Amino acid sequence: MNDPLTQPLVFPAGFRWGVATSSHQCEGETTNNQWHAWEQAGHITSGDRAGLACDWWRNAEADFDRAQAMGLNALRLSLEWSRIEPRMGEFDPVAIARYRQMLRALRERGMEPLVTLHHFTHPIWFEERGAFLAPDAVPRFARYAEHVVQELGDLCDFWCTINEPNVVATFGYQIGDFPPGRKGDVRAAVQAQANMAHAHAAAYRVIHRVQPAARVGWAHHFNIFDPARPGNPLDRLVARLQDDGFNEFFVRAVRLGDAAFPLNLLAGDLSDVRGTCDFLGINCYARDLVRFDRRIPTELFGRRFTRPHAPQGDSGVGRLYGEIYPAGIGRVIERVRGFDKPIYVTENGIADRDDRLRPWLIVEAVRVMHAALARGADVRGYYHWTLVDNFEWNEGWGLRFGLIALDPITQERAPRKSATLYAAIARANALTPEMIVEYVSYRPT
Repeated sequence: MNDPLTQPLVFPAGFRWGVATSSHQCEGETTNNQWHAWEQAGHITSGDRAGLACDWWRNAEADFDRAQAMGLNALRLSLEWSRIEPRMGEFDPVAIARYRQMLRALRERGMEPLVTLHHFTHPIWFEERGAFLAPDAVPRFARYAEHVVQELGDLCDFWCTINEPNVVATFGYQIGDFPPGRKGDVRAAVQAQANMAHAHAAAYRVIHRVQPAARVGWAHHFNIFDPARPGNPLDRLVARLQDDGFNEFFVRAVRLGDAAFPLNLLAGDLSDVRGTCDFLGINCYARDLVRFDRRIPTELFGRRFTRPHAPQGDSGVGRLYGEIYPAGIGRVIERVRGFDKPIYVTENGIADRDDRLRPWLIVEAVRVMHAALARGADVRGYYHWTLVDNFEWNEGWGLRFGLIALDPITQERAPRKSATLYAAIARANALTPEMIVEYVSYRPT
């Protein structure tokens, strides 16, 4: 039997090695969306301000140069809907011109753009109408998608409609950490996610009408929920309920065109959503253990926690974010193989200011993807979250996910060791034995 530490893990030609980013977190001065309003209302837990963010609106090309120098051949970015359509029905040609510059700059540097249409942010006017709960949310989103593809389709044919609709719904309407900040509103959470599914389907069809050869999908956040005591039927039950509630709704809508009971009573008819993807984007970070606890009905009687001594990233303001779990990538890939569509890991990363675990995470993620390929899975790319430290939503500047460190005051950048590692993997299109040996010391105990 071959020793895995002596054999290089070579990836198929054309495999995409990229980074994932978003407009609000990188561009700076995105002052016309609901997240800026959320910030101005004092809801950022850290009290930070996004400000210039990574200053991409003025100078994204400098970071594109850094990505090119790392040997990356792909970059995922999002468009800021609030720039493109600052007032309902009015599209800004200046914003489109700037996005054309950015997409052209990526092409010139040999990087394929993967463009996300909605990455958590939308115009204030859309929020004021009820966001994805508004009666006209679906045609409004479809019209925005149509305009974008008409204007940018010569520079991009790879589209992600909505990033993490399950996170938008859960954190916006059940947990309350994201705008609009509702807590415990299960009905609104289900209906918002159902309307996002309709919006995704409408955008899928309009994009293909404008650009028949387009590749269109969405990026879905998968959290791993494992029973704390696998032999305990109550732990297994609540783990499955939490998995179904968070992970499965949107996936089932696209796969089957319906929702499971009792969510179908709130979601309504989802038959138009069935089959509306050309690829699956999976965002995978963490694992929670789940134990039955009759005292927390709002969490479906499941108490989530992290096993002792599990690898964890830096903590946020008063909270941890679960066990860093690269093996989850392989489990999710197996879960979605039934779609029979290409799979891209559209996000995976860790908040790790000091690079304690990021090199280990990257090596393990690459090993897991290679094993999935060996089992016959159609995995075509990995987009590490993220290139440069950026404004981490409700946590502000406290969580640092970048391969490159950023001082948001001076805008100075400094590559971390993990950037060198990821660059070597991308250039080799492989994980070499030397890389595995060098970074085994990062393996958490």
